[in-house]
Amino acid sequence: MGVTRRIIFPTIRLILWAVIAAALVKIAFAGADVTTVDTSLQPTGAVVEPTVEVSTATVTNAVTVQASVTADPAVVVRATLAGTVSKLLAADGAVVAVGTPVLEIRQETPQDPIVRTDPATGEQTTTERRPKVTLETVKAPVAGTLTLPTLKDQVVSVGDEVGKVAPGTLSVTGTLTPDQQYRLVGAPTQAAVTLTGGPAPFECTGLRVGATPTTGTQQVSDGTTSSSGSVTCAIPAGITAFPGLGATVEITNGTAADAVVVPITAVQGTVQAGNVWVVAADGTNEKRAVVLGLTDGKNVQVTEGLAAGDTILEFIPVPGGTGKQVDCSVDYDPMVCGG
Repeated sequence: MGVTRRIIFPTIRLILWAVIAAALVKIAFAGADVTTVDTSLQPTGAVVEPTVEVSTATVTNAVTVQASVTADPAVVVRATLAGTVSKLLAADGAVVAVGTPVLEIRQETPQDPIVRTDPATGEQTTTERRPKVTLETVKAPVAGTLTLPTLKDQVVSVGDEVGKVAPGTLSVTGTLTPDQQYRLVGAPTQAAVTLTGGPAPFECTGLRVGATPTTGTQQVSDGTTSSSGSVTCAIPAGITAFPGLGATVEITNGTAADAVVVPITAVQGTVQAGNVWVVAADGTNEKRAVVLGLTDGKNVQVTEGLAAGDTILEFIPVPGGTGKQVDCSVDYDPMVCGG
C-alpha cells in the first residue's frame, strides 16, 4: 500500500497532466476541427420597418406647466418733466389709486428780454421778462402702496425714477420648454390654475407667454434642454395665495374633432410643416411634405398631405435603413441624422 501511494498514484497524475497539456497545445496551435460545420446554413431574417395606418381622432392641444406664485413687481413712477420737485402730493407708504397725484414738478424756462426802440431818438429800452413756468403733476400709474424717496426741491430729469407703486397682487409664473412654447403660439388669455395645497382649481386671467431673460436654448449638465420661455397668469381677487406656493397651469390651446392624425414619431418636424414617409403597395416608401396642425404630445394633426387610410412609416427612416435613404446634407434633422 505504501508503494502505491508513493510511486503509482503520483506517476498516474503526472501522465494525466502531460496528456492534458499536450491537448491544450494542439488546440492552441492547430485550431478546432470545423469540417463538420454545415455551411448551407445562412441567415434568413430581414429588418422590416414598422408602419402605421393614418386614422382620425380628436386632438386637444393642452399644455401643463409647473409654476409658482410670485408677487407682482412694483411699477416705477417716472418724472415726466425736467425741473425741480415743487410739491409732494402723497406720503411715502400711502395706499394710492390709479391716477392719484404723487408730486408736482416745476420747470422754469428763461425768456429773451423785450427790446424797444424810440423812433424819434433811436434810444433802446430793454425790459427783462420773468421765466416761463411749467407745472407737471406726476400721477400713480397703478393702484397699490407708494414708495416715495424723492424730496422737495430735488432736481429731476425726464424719465428719472421718482417712486414706485407695489400693486400687492399675485401671479403664477412658470417656465416653458421650446416644444411647449411652439404649442402655445396664439395661446388664449386664460388658463386653469391649481395651487399646491390650496383651493379648488380656478381660472386665471391675463395669460402672457413670452421669452425668458436669457435668449436661446441652453444645454444643462444632464444633457436636457433648458427653458426658453415663460408663462405668467394673474391670480384673480378673492383667491387666497402666498408667494412661493407651487402651482400647476393647464392651458388649452385648441381642439380639433375628427382630425387626420399620425404619431409624432412618424413626422419630421412638429410645427406648421413636416415630412412623412408614405408606404406604397409594393412596400417602397417616399417622403411627402405635409401641413401640421394641433398636437397633444403623442399625435399630431395633419391638415394637408395625408388622408385617413394611408400607410406611413411609424418612425422616421434613418440613413442606411430600408427604403429610401435620408440625405442629411439636404434634409438635416437632429432626430434623423444625430448631432
